[in-house]
Amino acid sequence: MDQPLVIKFFAPVIDKTANALMSVVDDAVNRGIKKIILLLSTPGGSVFHGISIYNYLKGLPVEELTTHNFGSVDSIGVVIYCAGKIRCSSPQARFLIHGVSAQFEGKFSLEEPQLEERLKGIRIDIENIAKIMSANTGKTENEMTQAMLDRTTLNPEQAKDWGLVQEIKTELFPENSQVVTIMLQQ
Repeated sequence: MDQPLVIKFFAPVIDKTANALMSVVDDAVNRGIKKIILLLSTPGGSVFHGISIYNYLKGLPVEELTTHNFGSVDSIGVVIYCAGKIRCSSPQARFLIHGVSAQFEGKFSLEEPQLEERLKGIRIDIENIAKIMSANTGKTENEMTQAMLDRTTLNPEQAKDWGLVQEIKTELFPENSQVVTIMLQQ
């Protein structure tokens, strides 16, 4: 099939949306689709799910995966965006790169070994995110780690200078494309 499948991911990165995205991609690959355009606008979310999506998309047996920021790609969404062989951005979009935090809910107590485990996990997540962004931008891992610590926000031109964005364009996908939308259903 020559016509790409267009997937609009307009959602946080959580278990439901990650599973929905991978299910749509599975269906496309099973139907023999060789070109996928992933339109992204996401506030980010789960590092676990985001890195899993990145690895999954990078390993797809497709000719071409295009990622296109059509709004705001924040946090772990930037990692997913990096999966594109072709990476585009709308002119009025933005990217937010920041560090990893630990989520704690409710009343609980942690002893030193549990805190160490959490801290080691955060450090590994930061290292993995820096490696992914470095591999896809030409920036060093140290530069990417510093960008996370600095809570870096980039417009499309700045992201292009970084090597994150390859092309800034208004057109999202070809006419007559099939579009599948993934949103968080309430």
